[in-house]
Amino acid sequence: MPRTRVTALAALATALVLSGSLAAPAAARGGPGPSPGPAAQRGITPRVLPDHGPPRRDPEVFRGEGFDACAAPSLSAMRAWRDHSPYGAVGIYTSGSQRHCAQPRLTAEWVRRVQAMGWRLVPVHVGRQAPCTSYAHKPGRIDPARAVEQGREEAVEALAGLRGLGLGAGTPVYLDIEAYPSAEPRCAQAVVDFTSGWTQRLHRAGYRAGYYSSLGSGLADLAAAARAGTAPLPDAVWYARWDRRADTADSGALAAGLWQGHRRIHQYRGNVRETHGGVTLTIDRNLVDAPVAVRPDASSG
Repeated sequence: MPRTRVTALAALATALVLSGSLAAPAAARGGPGPSPGPAAQRGITPRVLPDHGPPRRDPEVFRGEGFDACAAPSLSAMRAWRDHSPYGAVGIYTSGSQRHCAQPRLTAEWVRRVQAMGWRLVPVHVGRQAPCTSYAHKPGRIDPARAVEQGREEAVEALAGLRGLGLGAGTPVYLDIEAYPSAEPRCAQAVVDFTSGWTQRLHRAGYRAGYYSSLGSGLADLAAAARAGTAPLPDAVWYARWDRRADTADSGALAAGLWQGHRRIHQYRGNVRETHGGVTLTIDRNLVDAPVAVRPDASSG
């Protein structure tokens, strides 16, 4: 593609992001991390990939309290929590070679029955991580030279996971990128390129792209990329900042107003033990105002 064409597309993408039309339609830890800065300071070079865009139909949106647990809880636990807890949405690890917990209960039947209880589901994919991450238990890393291609590969795996659970087109899946030291420009660029490839492939299949990371690293780099004009970028973001504030207000990397309009999840507390209806689980708490999995009764709408 000629350089003048790329520059023009990047300029258009920047305008759309800042108007809320592009970066709009999600176990990184929410520490303070590096403070977000301009794209140039974070080493982000804007790149524009061809993109189908997200599905045209309106997303399924949930607004309220949600939780995520390492492994999908039992159906009896989900029933008890549905009846007695304040939560209405649950994060589920639907795919990825680097999921921390096995998912023996997570089947299409589990999804069907939990959705029938009224739960809204937030799918998560845990695959390759930032090249500079320090997480030894997640050894798979993004190759900066193949980041876009690898992002597409992860999306194909995520699509298989969603379809195997009966979650149809229009459903979002949130790419889990653990917190990392983003002072290294090559690392930041690799994460952004990987995420663009991820988004591009999900859009092509008619699904929505989400992104989960810490506000101080992964979200800071993604926000810098949005301001610089990178496209495509995820339709919704899920950010970890354990400040105990149950909100999705502009903060830190999101202070510029990116991903507004029901496109944010805030993980505001982590590793909390709670008991509801006589059932105790260890969870992370989230305030959800974002797309969730399509429900069976809405799949044809």
